[in-house]
Amino acid sequence: MGETDRLWHVAVTVTGSAHDADVVRTAMERLREQHAFLHSLRYDSTRAEIAYWEQARDMLDAAAMAMRVWNEHRDSAGLPHWEIVGLEVLDRETYQRRADDPLTSVPPPLGSAAPVPVPF
Repeated sequence: MGETDRLWHVAVTVTGSAHDADVVRTAMERLREQHAFLHSLRYDSTRAEIAYWEQARDMLDAAAMAMRVWNEHRDSAGLPHWEIVGLEVLDRETYQRRADDPLTSVPPPLGSAAPVPVPF
């Protein structure tokens, strides 16, 4: 890892036309074998979310790489031709803060404002 590279937690959500759940599961398993640092896979017949750690200089580089992951592995893993509909890129500190406090992963009520909890 270069001096300016950092680790970013990435979650990519894709969706599209329905596919057989067993076909999607098999494709997701192949993707897990092909992509380093992939640690979370969620899917059903019309939607999938992959989460992993990306090494990049900054958030924009991590996001650009994340936007390519599904399409670059589409043929080799047999992934459905689904569209990316969600992308979240978090620095390591923010990801760890959320993991340590489950309440930060629950969105506040619409229109409300609350301070970010201070870590212990």
